Amino acid sequence: MVESSSCEPKEAGELSCPARSVLEALRTIVLNKGSRKQRLRDAAQTLRQSGGYRWVGLYDVVPARGIVSCLVWDGPGAPQYPEFPMEKGLTGRSIRSGKTVNVGDVASDADYLTALESTKSEIILPIIGDEGLVVGTVDVESQFRNAFGPEAQALLEECAEVIRPLWDRAART
Repeated sequence: MVESSSCEPKEAGELSCPARSVLEALRTIVLNKGSRKQRLRDAAQTLRQSGGYRWVGLYDVVPARGIVSCLVWDGPGAPQYPEFPMEKGLTGRSIRSGKTVNVGDVASDADYLTALESTKSEIILPIIGDEGLVVGTVDVESQFRNAFGPEAQALLEECAEVIRPLWDRAART
């Protein structure tokens, strides 16, 4: 985990932890011997602290059931939709495209599923598995509009790639 003293909340779009330390912390978490669930919790906490974000959730995509399921979250409350159809919301858009979905003002996006009333912007990062399919997502929410500028998006995409092994088949057992 990233030391909380090094990661303080900032204004919209500002990174509060040096990128190198966030990536190093996530690499360490992935390599830890703890349970998958604990490593995912640690990763969610690290991601949340890295930008002073309000909420982070890590999700499994379960095509056989047609759902997205929240594995862990870090923030002020549980997600309103711990499971939902994989074609719904901003997450569904990310799954269909296999690309990051970055919405600066969720109130203006018809696909947004309200999770927490104070969310102003959200970014969904797909986790691409070995077969090239989306196997999971990283959901980061902010209380600020336009919180995920190009620098923040690039770092979060790199972070998603670093934690991708936590969705590998071996990590699930």
